[in-house]
Amino acid sequence: MKFPTRFRLPRRWLAHCAAGCLLAPHLAGAAPLRFQDYLDAVEQHNLELAGQREALTAARAAIGIAGLRPDPEFTWEASRERIRANHPRPVSRGPTVSWTLETGGKRGARLRLARSELAVASANQQTVLHQVYSDAASAFADACYSRAVLERKERTLAALDDTVRANQTRHRLGDIGGVELLQSRVERDRFQAEVIQARAEVEAARLALSVPLGSDATEAFGDRGYDCAFAPFAGGGNLAELLPAAMQARDEVRMARAELQRSDDHAVLVRANRWLDPTLSVGVSSTRGYPAGLDEAGGVVDATPKSRELTVSITVPIPLSRRYRGDLVQADAERAQAALALRQAERVADTEVRSAHRRFLAARENVTRYRNGVLDDAQRALDGIRLSYRNGASTLLELLDAQRSADETQLDYLQAEHDLAMATVDLQLAIGQRPQL
Repeated sequence: MKFPTRFRLPRRWLAHCAAGCLLAPHLAGAAPLRFQDYLDAVEQHNLELAGQREALTAARAAIGIAGLRPDPEFTWEASRERIRANHPRPVSRGPTVSWTLETGGKRGARLRLARSELAVASANQQTVLHQVYSDAASAFADACYSRAVLERKERTLAALDDTVRANQTRHRLGDIGGVELLQSRVERDRFQAEVIQARAEVEAARLALSVPLGSDATEAFGDRGYDCAFAPFAGGGNLAELLPAAMQARDEVRMARAELQRSDDHAVLVRANRWLDPTLSVGVSSTRGYPAGLDEAGGVVDATPKSRELTVSITVPIPLSRRYRGDLVQADAERAQAALALRQAERVADTEVRSAHRRFLAARENVTRYRNGVLDDAQRALDGIRLSYRNGASTLLELLDAQRSADETQLDYLQAEHDLAMATVDLQLAIGQRPQL
């Protein structure tokens, strides 16, 4: 039988495999690892979440950057005036400060856009967080489920081994032939391969715990067992109560709303950037004076007094490029696209929540059906065939067929519990709850 790669853990397993909820039975006295403790460690050490926290830090820093105003410019100028040879050349020098004056609310628009981009980063972090929650729940349940499957197979192998020993005794007494003894041995030896594979799945599931954790799970938790109790979700029966909360908490809806707000703020910034920004310049220059003198021809040169000059100027760009409105068209198209994406996300979210709720109800009904008679009937049928076989009233093939049927029923029950747990976690995440197992 092919087992699922993603599953969750049911509490009823404790009634079918008392030792199956401990990965290390010899450490049964140690406190088992609870899922909530594992999830706490995942939140602290998961590498994807660490990367998202850095992205949020960068987005917060971008708000401060967006609030910066244009820096003023400082210019130092010096000039000389050449009159005639052998005559002192006056020198003029002085500073000029220029500052671009933003108009149209550009700074406020940049700040709003930066805050909306922070909201997008936050929504993306929630999406990653929910995916990490799902992966962590799957990994933890894998470890418990694989151990439960191994326990079931080991019990079946022990039952087959008992059958072989009983057949050896019956063969010596002449009750059965050698072919029947050989067939029981073949069935036992064949089933040993499944047990070996199940043991490998236990180790693989234990290693998989390290992926959401971001470090070696054995180093973090040692050889502690697992607390594999599963509490059924009590709040998933009323869709009318779940749907409004789910529509607010769904990752795709949150992201689409954040993107729509970001596109709105970007359109505002594009319009603000079309305003012309004048540049104000203020400068002071001084010219050194010179006394009167004679030129080369002996003529009198008038004295030059010392002087200062204050210069104020405003520079305004000529808006030839504003005739092209491609940036406005692009911003409006981006906003329209974001609005359509939000409507699509809400439609998809509504459909997925309704589908998840129906899967939850169907899985819960299947689990109830197994618990209310199917498991007990399968076990009673197997016990009856075993007793009948020991008394010689049933054949070995009938016993093996009953054993396979009981095993398949048990594993189908675990699959139903797995489906219920998956639907439970999906609903918990859909309405913004932290998953619990």
